[in-house]
Amino acid sequence: MAELEALQARVRELAARAWDSPALEARIRRLSSSGIPRKKLDPQEMLANREQILDRVQRRAEENNFILKNCAQGTALALMEEFGLGNMEIIKALTPFPGIAGTGEICGGITGTLVAFGLFFGSDDRLDYEAVNRTIATSQEFIGLFAAELGHIYCGDIIEGVILGHQLNPGESEAAMTSFAGEKGFEKCGLPPGIGSRLAAGIIIDSLQ
Repeated sequence: MAELEALQARVRELAARAWDSPALEARIRRLSSSGIPRKKLDPQEMLANREQILDRVQRRAEENNFILKNCAQGTALALMEEFGLGNMEIIKALTPFPGIAGTGEICGGITGTLVAFGLFFGSDDRLDYEAVNRTIATSQEFIGLFAAELGHIYCGDIIEGVILGHQLNPGESEAAMTSFAGEKGFEKCGLPPGIGSRLAAGIIIDSLQ
């Protein structure tokens, strides 16, 4: 696990950040109306600009989480936009995935990433079992890295142990959601999507070698 003190310092930075809501909303509306632009990836260029790309993906995931109020959507969209994957229907399908339908289970920073991995590493040939195995192995590697970085993979544990410092499941009730928002939970919970998308982008870029 990364140093808890460093993670919590990042949480405080997210809570204090000035978020440009109109600009973030405009970006989401643009993607919703025009779709996610396709990209021809240049491996050499991406490897040369690896850190810059990781910084951008992390920032976008944090911003997406804040404006969408959905860690799974925010994570997947940051990766899909960066690498030119999928469409906004996939983001729509991720609507119930934060903490697995708000139950406090697997973090959306993981589930959103796995969707992006399926799009990137998977095959259009549904009988390509080699691609299936490769995607699963890559996903397991990612989950191990995510757990090592945050110390947890479950939403409830991350909120209690890293984000807020106490138990609070925002999906439990309207009152819980109000309390979560009042504690700047949506700002602070940009941490797991940011970390998850950064780790995932690194894996994708490195796979281009």
